[in-house]
Amino acid sequence: MDEITFQGSEAAGQKTSAEVLFSALAAHGIDYFFCNPGTDFAPVVEALARGQAQGTPAPRPIVVPHENCAVAMAHGVYMVSGRPQAVMVHVNVGTGNAINAIIDAQRDQTPVLLMAGRTPLTEAGLPGARNRPIHWAQEMFDQAGMLREIVKWDYELRLPMQTADVVTRAVEVMMTAPRGPVYLTLPREVLAGATPASNAPITARAAPATAWPDPAAAAQLAQWIAAAERPLIITSAAGRSAAGMTALARVAERFALPVVSFAARFVCLPTSHPMNLGSQPHQLLLESDLVIVLDCDAPWFPSMEAPPPGCRVVHIGVDPAYTRYPIRSFPSDLSITAETVAALEAIEAALDQRHAADEPRIAARRARLAERRAQWQARIAAEGDKAAKAPTIKPEYLSRCISDAAGLDAIIVNEYPLRADHVRREQPGTFFGLSSAGGLGWGLGAALGAKLAAPDRLVVATLGDGAYVFANPTACHWTAQVQTLPVLTVIFNNQLYGAVRNSTLGMYAAGAAAKDGGRLLADLTPSPAYEKLVEASGGYGERVERPADLPAALQRAIAVVTREKRQALLNVLCDY
Repeated sequence: MDEITFQGSEAAGQKTSAEVLFSALAAHGIDYFFCNPGTDFAPVVEALARGQAQGTPAPRPIVVPHENCAVAMAHGVYMVSGRPQAVMVHVNVGTGNAINAIIDAQRDQTPVLLMAGRTPLTEAGLPGARNRPIHWAQEMFDQAGMLREIVKWDYELRLPMQTADVVTRAVEVMMTAPRGPVYLTLPREVLAGATPASNAPITARAAPATAWPDPAAAAQLAQWIAAAERPLIITSAAGRSAAGMTALARVAERFALPVVSFAARFVCLPTSHPMNLGSQPHQLLLESDLVIVLDCDAPWFPSMEAPPPGCRVVHIGVDPAYTRYPIRSFPSDLSITAETVAALEAIEAALDQRHAADEPRIAARRARLAERRAQWQARIAAEGDKAAKAPTIKPEYLSRCISDAAGLDAIIVNEYPLRADHVRREQPGTFFGLSSAGGLGWGLGAALGAKLAAPDRLVVATLGDGAYVFANPTACHWTAQVQTLPVLTVIFNNQLYGAVRNSTLGMYAAGAAAKDGGRLLADLTPSPAYEKLVEASGGYGERVERPADLPAALQRAIAVVTREKRQALLNVLCDY
């Protein structure tokens, strides 16, 4: 048996593990290698340099000066392109910085291959052995333990010859439904070690097909839909794919099924669709006799509202029980494991078998819902008109102005503040929202990733001022400048943590904390001149305080982004 060594790759035909790593990533369709490097990256740097000199295919390396931004960029590329990406960070400390964004990716079913160096295994004797003080202090007994609960798979590369197979396994796992991030640690000596010469190409494995909906369950749901007087679909992620949005639009229209996009993270239904009933389920939920929860982890808040007694509840998704959530107690009369498109097509086929008999009921429901939708539209319009006339900038007015200025083709990446009912979105893939995990600092990095994936599209990041600070804006704006990623950032600056204040007032509306408007521990005054931060990286910044100035300011900023190809930021003082 040949002796296993960790020698360099000077022998003819051999490559280092790091070189094979990049070949394997490229073979699996990974476009970008987002990284925040450290002392563990020496073999990685050498492998990239050799590959560039030799013209070897590899993902494009992108240095990002903060891990949260790096993972968010990978997330942003995937949500636009559907192609998984790779991130590498520096040992345990870099992993710690990346955890927040990995939690967002996990709850959003986003496949990201997160790699991290590992403290060198050896103290002497091998290329890559320890040669810095941190190499003792940074070693952990279980580095992956920091994030094992939130990744689908973790592994440490042990031998150079494993490299291609380990990457293949990582991609296979993260692309299997429900998709999600995985974690791979890479000791420096192993990355520097030689792999045997091989002429065999690196090939990806097909991910297992997602579960097909049980025909009996689809038939049962079709029967319940046919019998229902007041059905309701609640979704937050049916528009995860264009096909999902298209299928939902078709089925909802054909069978007069109202849709509420609650805490939506995608365009689940076009704004103009006749069955689009907005973003809040409250009144419809209280009247329903059948609720279909479609790819939605929290369809309502049980402490505040619930379906009426006797209402049937159905959950549909690749993991409709959300088994990785420790507690989730929504009622369920039927649960269907399937992706949105497959489930809707099966339900549609079952409904088609009885469509003629049900047509009078569907027509009556369609007429009622048309009136209901008209009432909702009138209410939203009145709310927007009132906001437009206010002496200060309101979020409803700002949302409407962004929608008008950006147009229907723009990609909007929202980290909380945008008012969805005041933003017209007609096409799939033109709106993306923060993961339901709510790990702040995602939006600006995700917008940069979206711009990478769609360089010819206008990309707008809408952020609260707290979310902007969490985004490590200096790192984000530097990356945007270096990589030529002109995005427009709009800060809804209310000079406080809105979620903290609203949560406090929601529990203690008449309490002591309410006497100052719930600002205790939420106050972010004095507000920095955020518009100056983008200028430090060659961008355009502007502060906007008056409603009358807002439309023109948006046009100026968009012109900078689209014509001058520079990033821009509007710091909008917003009253809410």
